Amino acid sequence: MAETSTTTNNKNGSPLVNLAQDHLFSILLRLPIESILSFAMSCKRFRSLTSSDFLWESLCKRDWGESSVNAFKSSCQIVPWMWLYKQGSQLECVSCHKLSDPDVDLALPNPRASHSLNFVSNCLVLFGGGCEGGRHLDDTWVAYIGNDFRKKLNWQKVNLGIPSGRFGHSCVVSVDYLVLFGGINDRGNRHNDTWVGQVACHENHSITLSWRLLDVGSIAPPPRGAHAACCIDNRKMVVHGGIGFDGLRLGDTWVLEISENFCFGSWHEVMTVPSPPARSGHTLTYTGRNQLVLFGGRGAVYEVLSDLWFLDASEGSFKWVQIHYELQNVPEGSSLPRVGHSATLVLGGWILIHGGEDSLRHRKSDFWALNTKAIPSSRMEQAVLNLPKVWKRVDTVGYKPNCRSFHRACADYSGRYLYVFGGMVDGLLQPAEPAGLRFNGELLLVELLPLL
Repeated sequence: MAETSTTTNNKNGSPLVNLAQDHLFSILLRLPIESILSFAMSCKRFRSLTSSDFLWESLCKRDWGESSVNAFKSSCQIVPWMWLYKQGSQLECVSCHKLSDPDVDLALPNPRASHSLNFVSNCLVLFGGGCEGGRHLDDTWVAYIGNDFRKKLNWQKVNLGIPSGRFGHSCVVSVDYLVLFGGINDRGNRHNDTWVGQVACHENHSITLSWRLLDVGSIAPPPRGAHAACCIDNRKMVVHGGIGFDGLRLGDTWVLEISENFCFGSWHEVMTVPSPPARSGHTLTYTGRNQLVLFGGRGAVYEVLSDLWFLDASEGSFKWVQIHYELQNVPEGSSLPRVGHSATLVLGGWILIHGGEDSLRHRKSDFWALNTKAIPSSRMEQAVLNLPKVWKRVDTVGYKPNCRSFHRACADYSGRYLYVFGGMVDGLLQPAEPAGLRFNGELLLVELLPLL
């Protein structure tokens, strides 16, 4: 009888029809989106199932990360998850807002470039940088990002004196800590010290930040500035390239492993063939899949680069692989090669590239999105990719940002909001500024999903 019943039930359809709903959900969560949409066309029951808000929320968690989705839920109104997934996956435009209008009652950070800007413990943290006259800054500023930050964002200056003043350093977020490395001071001295910072918010609305030197033993990367760095796997930081002594551009890769209590760390160099050539002013961005993306920068003979590399750590070891794409397919009037840009992982798994300058020092105000899902496993030796599937130009609405380079950007925990501060911008030609160059002190909010 059991065999007869099964045969009867499956005579006009797939055996999948008889599966329980939770089993079907498990299957769907293992499929690419294109297959899920095709599955929805099979029958009425499957169409209803694939329209489930629970399914699409789970797909957002799968593809964007659970922490990003949870942060989005806590900061935004509830919207249909299918619509949200579609909007985040397409990333057609972003909306720009200026948050730093001068106010006589508020203290604001000085204009600067080559500083650091991070989002940690629901705060923006800005440190150091370079300013007029080639001088370095040693100040630290923090601003709490609350629900009403659009109306009023209050910067607080934290007077610490440490780390020492510098620009061209790197600073990444590891768990709830900041990890700062290297940089250059206004005497041209390069650093290779490593610092750990921690933010604390208090009931009286004050914010404190404590820095301490991390004990890394006797092995450390050579001193440098204008390098690239990012965090991978919570307590690991990767550093690549930069400018060393005598202006020499570097092409080495180092990994810092930090102890669980963030009191100790150990550096080791990663040596693989092939690896990215020497450069400075480039970016390293974590994709969330134990992979880093390296893009652009200025090479050893001062050329501006457009190459794309993946550093894969998914199998316990590190391997660099270059991702080739057809640059001639870039839309006319655009310049993808750049240095001094920002590259930030945002909602939808995109890496959002902003600004920078080309080989003629023409600064940019454009936004580009790099689709990490269009790039195959970096364990492949090499791949030539279709450019439109990898890169796309992103339109902007609202406030028109200045063309800038060597600014800094960071995203909140949801990945929906990108904060951009400072940089070098083109200014009106003044007697004291023969190149028409000036430093910027704007704080911009770049909003994904502006229709919400």
